[in-house]
Amino acid sequence: MDYKKLASLLFPDITKTPEDYEALYPPRKLPEGAVVTRLAPSPTGFIHLGNLYGAMVDERLAHQGGGVCYLRIEDTDEKREVEGAVPVLLDVLGYFGIHFDEGACRADEPGCRPSNVEPSAGERGDYGPYWQSRRSDIYKACVKRLVEQGKAYPCFMSEEEIARIRADQSAAKLDPGIYGKYAKHRDLSYEEVERRIRSGETFVVRLRSEGDPSRYFKAKDAIRGELSMPENIQDVVILKKNDLPTYHFAHVVDDHLMHTDIVVRGEEWMASLPIHVQLFEAMGWEPPLYCHTTSLMKIDETTGQKRKLSKRKDPELGLSFYKELGYFPEAVREYLLTILCSDYEQWRMANPLASYGEFKFSPDKMSDSGTLFDINKLNDVSKDVLAKKSAAEIYDFMLGWAKEFDQAKYRLLSENKDMLLKVFDIDRGGEKPRTDLVYAQQIFAFIKYFFDETFEYESEWPAEVSAEDRREILRLYIEGYDPADDNSAWFEKVRGITDRLGYAVKPKDYKKNPDAYKGHVGHVSGVIRIAITGRANSPDLWTIQQIMGKDMVARRISAAMQEK
Repeated sequence: MDYKKLASLLFPDITKTPEDYEALYPPRKLPEGAVVTRLAPSPTGFIHLGNLYGAMVDERLAHQGGGVCYLRIEDTDEKREVEGAVPVLLDVLGYFGIHFDEGACRADEPGCRPSNVEPSAGERGDYGPYWQSRRSDIYKACVKRLVEQGKAYPCFMSEEEIARIRADQSAAKLDPGIYGKYAKHRDLSYEEVERRIRSGETFVVRLRSEGDPSRYFKAKDAIRGELSMPENIQDVVILKKNDLPTYHFAHVVDDHLMHTDIVVRGEEWMASLPIHVQLFEAMGWEPPLYCHTTSLMKIDETTGQKRKLSKRKDPELGLSFYKELGYFPEAVREYLLTILCSDYEQWRMANPLASYGEFKFSPDKMSDSGTLFDINKLNDVSKDVLAKKSAAEIYDFMLGWAKEFDQAKYRLLSENKDMLLKVFDIDRGGEKPRTDLVYAQQIFAFIKYFFDETFEYESEWPAEVSAEDRREILRLYIEGYDPADDNSAWFEKVRGITDRLGYAVKPKDYKKNPDAYKGHVGHVSGVIRIAITGRANSPDLWTIQQIMGKDMVARRISAAMQEK
């Protein structure tokens, strides 16, 4: 077989060579030790926690050493592509603090040039196109080189033929695929290939594998160390009938020409590593360092067993879940770092005020078994993060969240800024700041009693206090209420009402002799608290009333006196 003649027959219009593209895309000039990483999602429209999980590894590995992290769009699977998915991806990842130095970008970003793929997204950087659908000639030049060297060949088998082969393999309990005797078009003559093409038959191009299942190769994984795996024997498709490459081949070409040093991807791709290493070797290129991250797991509430997070079962897998609830991006990042790196929590305890960017991220500190995602732990981390925020930071975040997701809440927040800054400042700062705020929806639910529009009674009145006594407590309270009283003077008045109505001023007295009292001061103050806040538990009641003002306090007491 004259393989060069075959290559010219298959690719008559391809004149550039892989070397031409290597000259076009020379290595970047980066500081010593800096690395290039990439995030390479398919534009399916669903952005999940795994995307952010991997993107954080990409971003940290690149940026902590002055390297480059770029975004490449792997849009060669037309069936899965969703229009407008790329700007959404950029917005969501940007919300969580992931920004790219090169690659796909929003069309309205400075320096973003049109991609000619979708109007709302473009690209920047010197190693594009960053959309695989626009790199067809590059892939074909590399496939042509493999055909010229006898390392790839055209295959005209129909889907029906392949289905029959797989059925036969299944019956014989053999590995499925096109290899050995099943690679029926591996050695077609030039004349036969030419005849089929002239008759209009379509073809794919397959790698001509020289792998031997009895031979093993070694490859280094950034998390797992040295791996030993059997060689690939499959004649995998590298170019589809639509002139677009498979993922296997496209990522090999792109990672080489874009000079990717570390490829971060999920552990589900480890089974494909023999194919990918073989393709790099076939092209005569050095493969990057692979970093196969573990799957995100959770404890199933029904079985008590660990399982993978599921798009169908687990809303927390989608990143929109965290935006809509209003988690601070910093809190989600902080939590993911605790499950990404085993030494992050220890570092954070020693550096409570430092930026996470100061942490030295290392893949060898990452888990090589399933990573457990625990939303309760995320909430605990979020509480700690918000405890360090100022009232103004919390207000601004809440306002932005409400503007996007809830216009009624946005109106209340925007019209009551001065009051809310005081609300968010309650018990903030000091050695033991409050840690009861988690995310925006929960925060609004926590403070909604400050608004007449959203006030409601959420707690039952103390059972120890009769309806008649309750009304009398509230009548006496509002008669004596004076916002000029300090906290001590205010509480003395509450104690006075307690004693006057036959309740124990000291709870311990009631505990020792319950028959002598109707209840104690906690029951009396509980009536007042529920009347004003609708809840049996709240932050300091005196402070709450100072923020509400006398008129609102009076309205709440008056309304509560009408309650049965």
